Order: sequence, then C-alpha cells, then structure tokens
Amino acid sequence: MSRHLQDLTNRAFGQNRRLVVPLLGFPGVAMCGTTIKVAQQNVNTHVRVLETLYREFKPDALFPLMDLSVEANALGRYVDFPVNDSATVSPRDFDFEDLNQLSAVELDGDGRVWAYVETVRKMRSQLPKDVLMGAYVTGPYTLAALINGAEKTALATLTKPHDLQQLCELATNKISRLMTQLLSAGAEMICILEPTAMMLGPNEFETFSARYLRQLVSVCQNRNIPAILHICGDTRHLIPSIAATGVDAMSLDSPANGIHLPAILEQVEPSMVLIGNVDPVREMVQGTAESVRKAVQTLMDALKENPNFILSTGCDIPLEAPLENIHAFMSAGRQLIRSGSD
Repeated sequence: MSRHLQDLTNRAFGQNRRLVVPLLGFPGVAMCGTTIKVAQQNVNTHVRVLETLYREFKPDALFPLMDLSVEANALGRYVDFPVNDSATVSPRDFDFEDLNQLSAVELDGDGRVWAYVETVRKMRSQLPKDVLMGAYVTGPYTLAALINGAEKTALATLTKPHDLQQLCELATNKISRLMTQLLSAGAEMICILEPTAMMLGPNEFETFSARYLRQLVSVCQNRNIPAILHICGDTRHLIPSIAATGVDAMSLDSPANGIHLPAILEQVEPSMVLIGNVDPVREMVQGTAESVRKAVQTLMDALKENPNFILSTGCDIPLEAPLENIHAFMSAGRQLIRSGSD
C-alpha cells in the first residue's frame, strides 16, 4: 500500500471518510498512571503509553510523545525535566565560536536519542501494518534557538546572519542523521517541529529555516517517506514559504491563532495535505464532549469537498484533556463526510 499522504487522503476521501490523527501522547501518560518525566526517559514506559493510546482510540497514525529537547540535550544543552510537563531547554551561554565543539558531537551516541529511536522501532513492530508510525524531529531554526537562546537567535538574524546560518547548517546536519535513524527504525513519516520560525518574516524564514528544511525534506524524499512541517501560532504570513519547502503536509494551529483551513487551502496546490486543527486547549481540555463534536463537525463540513485533509488537533493534546473529549473527537471524525452516502 502506498504511504504517500496524498494517496492515503485521496483513498479515504473516496471511501467517504477522513484519516483521523489527533496529536496524542501526554493523555496516555495519565492513563498509564505514570509521569511525563518517566515516559520521556524510559523506553518501556514510553511504549506502554503509546500502546495504551492506540488500544483506546485507534487513530490512523501515531507519534511518540512530542519532545523538543531531544536533539538539544544530545548537543549538551541543559534540560529541565518537570515531573508532569514537557522537558524544557534552559538558557545557557553560547558563543558561535563553540560551533566546532558542537560539530564533534554525534547524536547517535546519546542515550535519549537512542531511547527515542528504540521507541519508534518497538512501536512499528507492534502496531498493525495499516497504522502509520510517525516520528518527530526538531526543526533547524528551532534547534538553533534552543542552543543559542530564542532572543539571541532572533537578534542574530540581524547582527550575525552568517554565524547563525552556520549554526542552522550544523543543526540541519545533526537532525538529518537523526531522521535517518528514525526511518531505519520504521518511522513512516517525519514531522519536523519548527515553532520558533513562526516569529520570522518570509525573507528571514527563507534564509534561516526554509533552505535547511529542504535538505531535511530531501532525506524523506529519498526514501519515499512523507515529510510534515508543524509550526504553532499564526503562520498565515508563511504559508507560501512553507509550501515552497517541498513538504508533503502542513500541520497548522487552531482558529484561535488565526488559522482557518479553508482559506489556507486556497493558497496551496491540491497535492499539499493540510493537517489540523481543532483547538487542543479550548476544546480538547476546556470544552465538553458535545462542544468537541461540534468543532470537529464544523471543520469537517467546511472541508467536505477537499480530499487533501487529515483531521487532527492544532498541536499536541495536553495531559489533562478528559478522555471523553478525545473519544468525542474520534467518534465525530469517523463519521461519513457526506451523510446519506452508501
């Protein structure tokens, strides 16, 4: 079976249904009675969390826990691991003269990188073959900002552009090595997380992100594996630039951040798959099962003529999301696109 996202979405559309892929992860931690810290650092617990999520909700694809600290941690950044919150990279002095030192670090020798790759390997062997197993990597500009500090990196786009480009190139080389490991472990699509790039204008996005994203996309293309780009926040000013990176799909934030998928569809080619974008907080955490069903149905109705769409959430679902809301999301997403059809 073809694993190209456009083929998969077209096939589902022809069957009068949608692919349903909420960005699960953290709710499974609560379901297993463990903590985010343990799940992010223990392969067996991480796998148990993902197995539990799959058995409970049966999504069409599954990703590991979203974690933007993996690559930065492997490159020597200090990472804080709260018990029940996402790991965060703490600010630390960095000098562009340290690039040679960073360049010598091999990510495949890092314990957390190994654990993440092994989680993907185990899940791919245990999931049914018709379920896509995805994996996350950090985007080049975002990883540069985690290494250098977000404010310093934003300033460097103006004051030290050449140095910043060198850092982004180094980040890209490290990320591409990780992608190769994940693909060898059985990942069937790669989602590149580039949230910090939301703050860039189109020209800066091209200079410090897009040119490097194309290198990462080519790693996927060489293996006929879909590449997805996920950027949080209001990315309306970047849609043409994102499309020009060659990614197979855009995973976009919720309407609360200005993202209305029908309007986005008018700006991209029919081959571009859109993924999203039910609000992960206002609906999935703060809403009710009924409001979640309505939000899903409204989105499905707005896109009922468009095959190139995967129903998802605007970002990863928080730990405290009520399970009944996730069940409501899945149930509403499984409804026929066009009622009354055979």
